[in-house]
Parts: sequence; structure tokens; C-alpha cells
Amino acid sequence: MLVAVVAFVLGATAGAPGSPEKDAAERFTEAWARQDFAAMHRELNLASRRAVSEAEFSAAHRGAEEAATLRGLTPASPQDAISVDGGTVVPVTIEARTVAFGRVEADLEIPFSDGGIAWDPSLAFPGLVKDEHLENRIELAPRAPILAADGSALAEGAAGARSHPLGSAAIDVAGEVGAADDADLAALARQGFPPGTPVGISGIEQALNARLAGRPGGSLLAVSDSGGSARILAQSEPRPGAPVKTTIDPDLQASAVSALAGRFGGIAVLDARNGDVRALAGQAFSAPQPPGSTFKIVTTTAALQRGVLSLDDEFPILDGVNVGGRFISNAGGELCGGTFPEAFAESCNADFAPLGPMIGNDALVATAERLGFNSPPSLYAPRIVRAVDPPQPTIPVEIGDDLDLGVSAIGQGEVLTTPLQMASVAQTVANGGVREPTSVVANRKLRPEAEPVRVMSRRMAHDLTDLMVGVVTGGTGIAGAIVEAQVAGKTGTAELGPEPGQEDPAEPIQIKDAWFTAFAPADSPRLAIAVMLVDAGASGGEVAAPAAAQVLSAGL
Repeated sequence: MLVAVVAFVLGATAGAPGSPEKDAAERFTEAWARQDFAAMHRELNLASRRAVSEAEFSAAHRGAEEAATLRGLTPASPQDAISVDGGTVVPVTIEARTVAFGRVEADLEIPFSDGGIAWDPSLAFPGLVKDEHLENRIELAPRAPILAADGSALAEGAAGARSHPLGSAAIDVAGEVGAADDADLAALARQGFPPGTPVGISGIEQALNARLAGRPGGSLLAVSDSGGSARILAQSEPRPGAPVKTTIDPDLQASAVSALAGRFGGIAVLDARNGDVRALAGQAFSAPQPPGSTFKIVTTTAALQRGVLSLDDEFPILDGVNVGGRFISNAGGELCGGTFPEAFAESCNADFAPLGPMIGNDALVATAERLGFNSPPSLYAPRIVRAVDPPQPTIPVEIGDDLDLGVSAIGQGEVLTTPLQMASVAQTVANGGVREPTSVVANRKLRPEAEPVRVMSRRMAHDLTDLMVGVVTGGTGIAGAIVEAQVAGKTGTAELGPEPGQEDPAEPIQIKDAWFTAFAPADSPRLAIAVMLVDAGASGGEVAAPAAAQVLSAGL
């Protein structure tokens, strides 16, 4: 009988509902843990809700959390309501985890009256008492250096006085430190970087700012609203940043910047065997543009795999061709054709535009995607790429009608890419048909997680190499030749429309982007490269190929 009574009492106790005060405190703190400020505000009593709007309430909590550099908080279960100074409060132990000051654990006494929580600003952070607010004194850690592949410094020194021992050539890849954009200030404050703190604003300095900057330290203070007296709630020492070692070859980096010569555009150089980035100059991956005829490497790959093209095919000598009801002319209106290797070497639009409809939408897009289109560049680990959010090289998933397919097949229309992406296309051919990730960092935990992708057979890669050699030995890319080795390349000239300000000329001067992508030596590839010059006023063979030759010659 006694056992039954005890069981009944325990069961009744376990099933009994909590007090209204305790239940409200639990809902309030659980909503706080998940950052649901609207739900927290609903737990306030009528007087508090009238005194502070939901927006003001949220701002008060966010401001305290920025000052605390809060990462998260965990409330314990509320205790039973107690009477304090004639009022009712519910004690709750809360652990706050901060970036700069470590852990803060304190009892928060949540006042309850008139059917809800009687909120005041001191409840915005555990450890504060009435008429106190939160402030911090941040101490920054020493900023770590960015290193080239050989261990030499690309950037070093304090955040406010960063230096570049290799000169301005290193800035294109290392990036710069400076004042953050207003849109980033709140997130940076939560990481321990108050407004005005120099942070990475471009390049590796921005992508890996948290690693380079280390962990700030200092003191978290409860400051009296009336007199400025302060209590220390928590404090910690700053933790220095960790160096970032890159895959950059300092000599190649200097050569790429020199070859770009201040022109608007970009140059990317990759290791032809493993895809690692050896140099990035200018807008190497930040400003996608139509690739022009360098995309014909992609089109040729798709056509050969689809079986709509043979290397033995011959074409009539034409100055253009009708595709989808529109005449697509060869560059400059020249006559070209003949064997397919000759058509490839001369970059003959009349032969390539009809391949688009023959290949078909799905096969052309699938080939481009295997080569890296419609994916972010694999410069870092995925979490870092997501944070930086670099632009993707793109091709529409649904390109359109036969005309759109024809235009896309020659690298115009809505196809957009970057020097980094087109260097990756060249690297794929150079590497026997296997595309490697294009990592710019050597630190294992920072490198991309992407696996190599076999895009084409080794035999097809060999055939494409022969085609690309023909471009340099007797086609549009002869200015890309170097004495040190045989270059395999492909030129491109993308027309973006007429130059502004022309008075309706019969043949308007076109804005032209000049491209050249290549690898060398052709028989034992070491380097892959792509050059893009925006609004170059000349063809890829005339201006982009010589720039690539300058870099390849220096590298080999």
C-alpha cells in the first residue's frame, strides 16, 4: 500500500504543470537561445510591450550581443519563482559563449508581474543588474602573414600597417586590409572587430580574415548607467592569427602582373598536373565575361563525345553560316574551312556555330558543367567559398533555340567565364582529360574538398592537344609561341556590342574582349594559363596571346 502511495505522489509531481512565472521564463530563455526575439517579446507584460517595441527590444539584445561577441547561449532550467524586494523573480542560470572573452555564466533574475515578464535593458545579457549596460575593451591579436609556396611573405605586419615584401604584384592575390563595408560591421562586431578595425577587404586577406586576424581578447564590462563605474564580467588574452601558406609562385605572380600591365582584365596560371593556382593577376576570377572562341575547346569536346564530329571531317570554305535564321559571320568576315584541324586553328565560326544545335542543349551544358561551369571556383574549402561567394562561370541550363545554341557554341550569348575557369579548361586537356580543383592555399584544412573529375578520355585529350598546338604553330595564336617549349593554345575574341558614341556608322566598331588559354610544354605540361583583356580593341591572338607567352616564358 505504501509503495502505491509513493508511486502516486511521484507521478502526480512529475505531471504537475509549472507555475505561470516559471513557464514564461522557460519560453523566454529558450527563445533567446534560438535568437527568436519576436517570441521573447511576446512573453513581456503589457506595460513592457507598450514601453519597448519589438524592434527596440531586438536592437537592445543585438547591441548587447555585439558588445559581448556572442556565439551562443545555453539556459538552464528555470528555478522556482521567489520573492525579492516585494516582487516575483525567476532565477535562471545562463551560460554565454563569446568569441573574445570566453564563457560567461551568471544567474539572471527574470522579474514577473501583471501576467508577464517585466523587462528592462539589464536583461539583455546575463550578469548585468538593473541600471547597467554592456561595454567592451577589445585588444586585437597580431595579424599573421600570408606566404607564397616557397615560404616568402606575400603580406605581413600589423593589420593597420600591412606590408608586401614582393611589392604591389602580391596584392592581386593577397588582397588588402582596410575599413569594412557598412553591411559587414554587425557580423564583424560579433567576431570581436569593432567599427574602425582594419580587416581583410579583398583577396585572401578577406577570405581568411578570421584565421589571419586571430582571436581578439580584452575585457567585457558591466557599466553603470548613472556614473560610469564598471565591473569586469569576463576577460581573456588575444590569440595570434595563424599564417596562410598559398600555392603562389612569387616569380610567376610578378610575371603575370607585369604582363597584365595595368590593363582591365585578368590572368590565371595553374599547375597543369594538380590544378594548384600559381598566379592570379587582376580580375582573374571576379569579373565573368563572354569567353569567345576559347569556348570552342568545350564545344569540340562535346561534339566529339556526342559523335556529331570527327577529326577527319572537312568543311566548305565560307565567310559565315546561317543558324536558326541568322547569319553568323567569321571574325572579320574572312573565308575559312577545310579540315577540322584547320577550322580549329583558324577559329572558324562557320564550322563551329552549326555544332551547337547538333550537340543539343543537354549535352553542351553537361560538358560545360563537367569542366566547371555553373559551379563556384574551388579556391578554398567549401565553407570559405560560401562566405566569400565569388561569381560563378555560367552557361544557361536551358540555352534556347538553334540560334542561341549556335551563338553559345562560339562562346557568345549568355556564356560567361573567367580566366581562372578557362585556365582550368586548359589544365584539364593538359592533364589527360582530368580536371583538378584549383586550390590557392596549401594548408590542408583550407583546401577544396572537390575530387578530380574525368571530363574526357586520355585519347581525346591528346587529340585536343594536337588541335591546340595547331593554333599556335599555324593558326590564330602564333603570337603565343615561346622559344622555351611548344605551347598548345586557343584564342578568343568576344564582341560585346558597338563602342558608345558612334554616329550610326555602317560598320560600327565593336567592344572586344581578347582571350587566350594555353598550356606548355605541350608534350609534358607544367603550366596552364588563361588571359582575358576587357575592351582590348584587338583580337585575342593579337594582344592576349603575347601576354600569355610572356608569363609562360618566364615560368619555363
